[in-house]
Amino acid sequence: MRQEKFRHFADLRSRFPSADQVRVASDKSVVVFNIHGNNYRLICAIHYNTGNVFLLRFLTHADYSKDRWKDEL
Repeated sequence: MRQEKFRHFADLRSRFPSADQVRVASDKSVVVFNIHGNNYRLICAIHYNTGNVFLLRFLTHADYSKDRWKDEL
């Protein structure tokens, strides 16, 4: 992430094709990365205007699938 400057989600997606943008309860979008053969999910808030990336959650696939995390963000 430090090596590149992503201006928007499409730029990020070109580098990380498995990344998804997901809307959460606060009506904001987060980015979800599939990690380690789809066994884990890394959920981040990315501020494209400043280049800051904030780690919000690191979940197993099973915990991610329960969708409770969406209500917390």
